[in-house]
This record gives sequence, structure tokens and C-alpha cells, in this order.
Amino acid sequence: MQKIIIAIAYGLAIPFVFFLYMFATERISASRKSGRRGATLLPWLWLAPSLGVLLFFLVYPIINTIIISFMNADSSEIVGFDNYAFIFTNKHMLVALRNNLLWIVFFTLVTVVLGLILAVLTDRIRYEVAAKAIVFLPACISFVAAGIIWKFMYTYKPKGEPQIGTLNAVLSFMFPDFEPQAWLFNPAFNNWALILVGIWIWTGFALVIFSASLKGISADLIDAARIDGAGEIAIFFRIILPLMARTITVVVTYFVINVLKIFDIIYVMTNGNLETEVIANRMYKEMFTFRNFGRAGAIAVILLIAVIPVVVMNIRRFSRGVS
Repeated sequence: MQKIIIAIAYGLAIPFVFFLYMFATERISASRKSGRRGATLLPWLWLAPSLGVLLFFLVYPIINTIIISFMNADSSEIVGFDNYAFIFTNKHMLVALRNNLLWIVFFTLVTVVLGLILAVLTDRIRYEVAAKAIVFLPACISFVAAGIIWKFMYTYKPKGEPQIGTLNAVLSFMFPDFEPQAWLFNPAFNNWALILVGIWIWTGFALVIFSASLKGISADLIDAARIDGAGEIAIFFRIILPLMARTITVVVTYFVINVLKIFDIIYVMTNGNLETEVIANRMYKEMFTFRNFGRAGAIAVILLIAVIPVVVMNIRRFSRGVS
């Protein structure tokens, strides 16, 4: 009961405080309406709540995480760069870094290429909406649910027993001599099996974005190219692709940032075992399993550093495009 009363009190207090702040801001604005100083001060007064939230929930945690990354497991003493040395020398962390690189290269490349191809192909069929909806459907499923679905699809049974895993069942039916595989337990291809799940989820997202960009290309321009004798492949590479370059950059940037943080699929399907570890899952283990806050903080900082160049390059590209 006490918790309910406290929750109601907070729910009433926050809007009331915000109302008082708005009232005070308007009074300050009215009192300095004729003055230049008041006109300069007013925008900052309106921005102050948002800036305060940004500082408290974004800037402060970043600074605090950086500080923690230079400390030991329980943050009782400073250990310098030991946590960062651990990231680049520990065999489990090196596997995680390698796997994230595989995700960045192959997941991003395959998803973007598939999205582009499907966007162009579905743009020319009568049942375009239905086709796009079917491809986009996996993007509506949470990563956890998708991981569970594909974990069942990858289920393995020895040869001779009924295969309840969809993939092994289909392959065994099509090829009688096929040896069922434990897709998630064989380090030779378990990472590729996980990447396939990510591609299945995100291809529909890429399709929708690329399709919207494709619709923005003038049909007259493409028709003119056809009249001049250009083939469909030439039109794609010389007209469609250059005009969609900015959209492709946005999608690639989005995928790279998300892949650097990939966690749900790995956690649900393998928990990083059998050489499927990724950076985010390792950070979770260091934080909540091993209770080593210093190493977890260092991994978080490395993730932040890895994301910054991608964002900066994207912003610079758009700035040049706008100017």
C-alpha cells in the first residue's frame, strides 16, 4: 500500500513541478519581453528540462562507466588499463571480437543486398503489398521470440530418429543420405546459423526502407534510360544505386550499430557457448554473472568507442549532402 501511495505521489508531483516551471518561464519571458536578454534566455529555459534529462540519463552514465572501467571488480581501487588489457588478451574476449566482426561484415552485407534485390523485384509485381508484408513479418517479432523459434528449427536428433528440427527434417527428406547436424553445437557453422537468424529478422526492415527510397526515384528518368537502350542491370547500377546511396548509408549505419550491440539472439540460443560469444553478451556475463564491474565497464566503453566513428562518418556525409 505504501508503494502505491508513493507512486501516486510521484505521478502527481512530476506534472505539478513541470507546470510550475512552465509558469515561471512564461513570467520571466513576460518580464523581459522588450529586452534582448530575455529573448536570448527564453530558449535556454525551455531547453533546460530536456538538457537536464540528457545529462542525467546519458552523459552522467557515460562518465561514470568510464571511471568504473579503470577500477577493479568491486570498484574499490584503481587498476589502470588492466581491464582494457583483458579485453584484447583474454581468449573469450578475442572470440567475441572476432564474432562481432563476422556479424558486422556478413550480416550487414547480406541483409542490405537482399533488401535491395527484394525492393527492386517487389516493385514490379501486382501483389507488391502482400509480398512486402510477408518479408517484413519477422521484423515484428522480438529477438527473443525469434531466437526460440529458430532454436526449435535447429533442433538435432541422431540419424535414424525422427527429426523434429525443421532444417534437419527438410534436408533429410530432400537428401536421404544427409547426416543431421547439430547446427548450434558445431563451431564450424554455429555462428553462421545465428547470423542467418539476424538476416531473417532484418531483411524485411531493409526492404521497406529501400522500397520507400525506390518509390522516390522519378519513373520518367528510368523510362528515359530504357528508351536510350539501357538494360535493367545498367539502370540498377547507374541510376537506382547512386540515387539510393544516402538511404543505403543510413541502413548500413543502423545495422552496424545494432550488430555491435547484438545480444538477444546469442543469449537465447547459445548464451555465447561453443565460440559464439559476442561483445554485448560478454559484458552481460562480466556484470551480472562474474560481478566484475570494472571489466564490464571497459567493454561498454569499447562498444561506445566502436560506435562513435560510424555515427560521425554518417553525420559528416549528410552534412556535405545538405550543404
